[in-house]
Amino acid sequence: MDLCFVSERKGPQGYPSTGFDLAEDDVNYISRCHIAVISCIFGNSDRLRTPAGKMVTRSSRKNVCFVMFVDELTMQTLYSEGQTPDGGFIGLWKIVVVKNLPYDDMRRVGKIPKMLPHRLFPFARYSIWLDSKLRLQRDPLQLLDYFLWRKGHEYAISNHYDRHCVWEEVAQNKKLNKYNHTVIDEQFEFYQIDGLKKFNASDPSKLLPSNVPEGSFIVRAHTPMSNLFSCLWFNEVERFTPRDQLSFAFTYQKLRRSNPDKPFYLNMFKDCERRAVAKLFRHRSDEKRNVQQQATFCCSSAGCCRDGTRDFEETGVDMKFIELGRYVEHGGILVGEVDLAFIC
Repeated sequence: MDLCFVSERKGPQGYPSTGFDLAEDDVNYISRCHIAVISCIFGNSDRLRTPAGKMVTRSSRKNVCFVMFVDELTMQTLYSEGQTPDGGFIGLWKIVVVKNLPYDDMRRVGKIPKMLPHRLFPFARYSIWLDSKLRLQRDPLQLLDYFLWRKGHEYAISNHYDRHCVWEEVAQNKKLNKYNHTVIDEQFEFYQIDGLKKFNASDPSKLLPSNVPEGSFIVRAHTPMSNLFSCLWFNEVERFTPRDQLSFAFTYQKLRRSNPDKPFYLNMFKDCERRAVAKLFRHRSDEKRNVQQQATFCCSSAGCCRDGTRDFEETGVDMKFIELGRYVEHGGILVGEVDLAFIC
């Protein structure tokens, strides 16, 4: 597989499509995006979660594209639930229907917009990836300022809320039958032969604060090193399993070893910060399995949702944020009059 394969374009004239086909109008829209918030729903796996509109500033509404990639099955479900795009939009989301999906595994298809936004958005300078199980709770420009601009980072992702060693992640994936055990074992053996070591939190020379990310929220500058890392990470997902947490540390460490003179400014922040900016919901399949339990719990508590269910949130350290009045300008864009400061 060639480096950074992605099939978001039609093939050359006279050749079949490479998959992940987009309508020409959608390609034109995407090509005008310079900052993008990106998510996807394939295989009708999640409900459409609109970003918290009151938290999105006028500057973000003007300068940021919110693009949700969906397949035809998901689009049919949105129609059946009464969510009809108005001029191609549902709320802040620009709905982009993808046809001719390149993989049968919907999880693997979702890695294309997650890992290769610089290929899908060729003129974008920054992007924020958001899993479809999350709802964005903060302003995108303020998030770029907080996670990237303040300290000159080019890639930001949180550590996992529970696990920090790939050995633990492998065991958990097999315990929960997340993917074929034989393929996981082959991938893990390959990484160990190629130099992957157990994570040691006390090692002063460790390259990362954790070897396992919580990859549902990623903030990127589309710089050469950031784009290269994204390509290499995607190649591992395409080659082995779509469980991208297994390949993150190996990809990062090999990139650093292969390019010792080229800095890559990666910000692995605390997971409690991620939980402060994005709210977690259940997948559709989880809703069905837990509907009776949720309804019972909700009816006995005060914080019920209108449909009789309760939003699901991860357990862990609580996260608080404070807002300070401050104007920030970056690249000619007024970020906003609110400055984020997080307290884990």
